[in-house]
Amino acid sequence: MAHVLVIDDDPATCDTIAVVVRRIGHEACCAGSFREGLAASRTHAFAVVLVNVDLPDGNGLDLLPRLRQNLPCPEVIIMTGSGDPDGAELAIKAGAWDYIRKPHAPNEIVLPLTRALQYQEEKRSRGAPVALKRDGIIGRSKAIDECLDLVAQAAASGANVLIDGETGTGKELFALAVHENSARAAKSFVVVDCSALPANLVESVLFGHERGAYTGADRAHDGLVAQADGGTLFLDEVGELPPSVQKAFLRVIQERRFRPVGGGQEIESDFRLVAATNRDLDEMVALGQFRDDLLFRMRTIHISLPPLREHKEDIKELALRYVARVCEQYDLDTKGFSPEFFGVLAEYDWPGNVRELNQALERAISSAGRNPLLFPKDLPTGIRAKMARDSMAPPFGAGDAPGAGGASQAVLPGLTAVRAAAIAVAELQYLEDLMTITAGDVHRACAISGLSRSRLYALLRKHGVRPPR
Repeated sequence: MAHVLVIDDDPATCDTIAVVVRRIGHEACCAGSFREGLAASRTHAFAVVLVNVDLPDGNGLDLLPRLRQNLPCPEVIIMTGSGDPDGAELAIKAGAWDYIRKPHAPNEIVLPLTRALQYQEEKRSRGAPVALKRDGIIGRSKAIDECLDLVAQAAASGANVLIDGETGTGKELFALAVHENSARAAKSFVVVDCSALPANLVESVLFGHERGAYTGADRAHDGLVAQADGGTLFLDEVGELPPSVQKAFLRVIQERRFRPVGGGQEIESDFRLVAATNRDLDEMVALGQFRDDLLFRMRTIHISLPPLREHKEDIKELALRYVARVCEQYDLDTKGFSPEFFGVLAEYDWPGNVRELNQALERAISSAGRNPLLFPKDLPTGIRAKMARDSMAPPFGAGDAPGAGGASQAVLPGLTAVRAAAIAVAELQYLEDLMTITAGDVHRACAISGLSRSRLYALLRKHGVRPPR
């Protein structure tokens, strides 16, 4: 017997669905608002939650991601009194089981509800999941766990996989995880960087060539597709694949057969296809830059990796692991962290994602030298400068009325804030130069600057400047 939660401000709808739930042998619980529904969802392990879009204190679509954070994760059916194509698309992309119109008759809810309950029962009956090999994939957030669930599904099948995400999110790591957890793990994982394929030799690199196929081809050569036989072919940055090759590759994916350049016979290659891109392939299809039939073939299983700014709770673990690895690699003593270091990392948006984070940490280790602790001052200047600039920005939407000269008051911060920021930047630069010139000799630094010893030390602490050893 499963528990089902109905969230709707219409008592008649709640009662009708509750009767249906109990009739098919399960327990029903009802809530009449966004807040009540969220509170009720935390009281039981609900298998299915039915949510109305229009609630008196919020939108049911906004409740969806919060419901799916519960453990175990329920299936969510969104209900609406009027059709909304955009809302339906958003709901499905956010993980809803279904998006339906409010039932006019009790039996209309039976099929979607039964299917969702059946799916939940099958998930429970599978038992504990087998531990995945996830070398290099760090993070325990909900966003990463959902991607790893898809990796497990992909690894258990032979279906084509498309992985998309911003640059630096770890697409190749996830592709490798699909391979290493599959039945093909003992065979080759062949990487094709589509953005680096030479324009005049694309087909030769992919499909190989026979001796004499073109000038300079003094011997036969196996292409990357042939090398992936029995293993996995990983097309990185597949959005950069030239249009002429897209057509040829479509048949290769369908038939797993190809003809080398200059060859007279086709060759078979039993490979598993995994592709990755940081581009919007649907938009490229609309612009005629990418074949829609190729996209459909590749996207049997779709894994969309979140940017780091959407799972910042993983930053601390990522930083700890990477700093330990770099220190071990360069035979350095393990670094500790100042209390505010992780707070600064969490405030930054990381447009370059995990790759940018790792580069920043390596720079911090280098800057710290023999110092056992990492401070925010050790992070790259560009990151600290951007954060300082952002901290001076006015709150969004503040002061929209036009001021003198027609400029909006929201464009400029107060003069006091600007003066304080300018002084802080000037002090920091002066102290760094002072410590460099004096080689950290405090007596000389006081003589040059005119500061007392206590005032100099106070400023050094304030700006995180350490005298060189």
